[in-house]
Amino acid sequence: MIYRNDHYGPIDRFCSKHPRFGVPNLMLYIAIAQVAVFFLDLFARGMFSSLLSFWAPDILRGQVWRLVTFVVVPNSSNPFYLLLGCYFYYWIGAMLEREWGTAKFSLFYLCGIVLSAVLAMAFSLMQWDLMLALDRAGLSAVNLAYYLNLSIFLIIATLYGETQVLLMFIIPIKMKWAALIDVVLILVDVIQYVQMGWWVFALFPLASFINFFLFTWPVWSMKLGFARRRADPQVINFKRAQKQAQKKAKETGGYLHKCAVCGLTDQDDPSMEFRYCSKCDGYYCYCANHINNHIHIRND
Repeated sequence: MIYRNDHYGPIDRFCSKHPRFGVPNLMLYIAIAQVAVFFLDLFARGMFSSLLSFWAPDILRGQVWRLVTFVVVPNSSNPFYLLLGCYFYYWIGAMLEREWGTAKFSLFYLCGIVLSAVLAMAFSLMQWDLMLALDRAGLSAVNLAYYLNLSIFLIIATLYGETQVLLMFIIPIKMKWAALIDVVLILVDVIQYVQMGWWVFALFPLASFINFFLFTWPVWSMKLGFARRRADPQVINFKRAQKQAQKKAKETGGYLHKCAVCGLTDQDDPSMEFRYCSKCDGYYCYCANHINNHIHIRND
């Protein structure tokens, strides 16, 4: 089940107060930028990706733009896989933007960039000797954008887990299982980094997972039973209505239900079905003849 607009935490309150916040079709621009960088790399022998990717030693040398520009670094050097990946992430990004709205999706991506950059810098400083050794060896890139874009897919899989997609346009698979495969592959990478002693790289995916749970916690809290779903104000509390009807029955001679239009009671016609209208202000009961044929009562 998808819980829409039933959790009003600080993120949702911010987005409701700032509906113009963000960039519409953000993932389209990011996909176009990645393709542009890919073709520029063809003529510059990968220089642009090298200048834009995240690398802590270069950032401390003054190349601060790397804290943001890593999101436009291509995820693959193969043009087919690059175009396939860009299309896929644009598709799921546009889907999530339609679900959440531009403001919330843009805030999610911005928080992902900030968390990835801050935590990656912090983790790099914690194992700085290794980073300097790799820097001297010529390694100068960390693909943080992969984990950030993967978190979008995990959210889509959380909301639309039963939706079926075609893996490589051939194999039908549900989104929840495809997301599970991605998580397992990341865990394999993490284990390999730990075995190599490069635990700093094993921690890099943590930022995207934190961002994922930060924006989907209301959904998980509902699914796991940690929070109760807020009652829709348009839904009648039938237990309360029933108590009021029983109280009224004692005062009016025994009937439980009375149509607010024609005055028919359950004593007059025991076989008649009575219902409460959720669109009227208050607990107004109607017989089967008038439940869909009456003027809604408003208190204002």
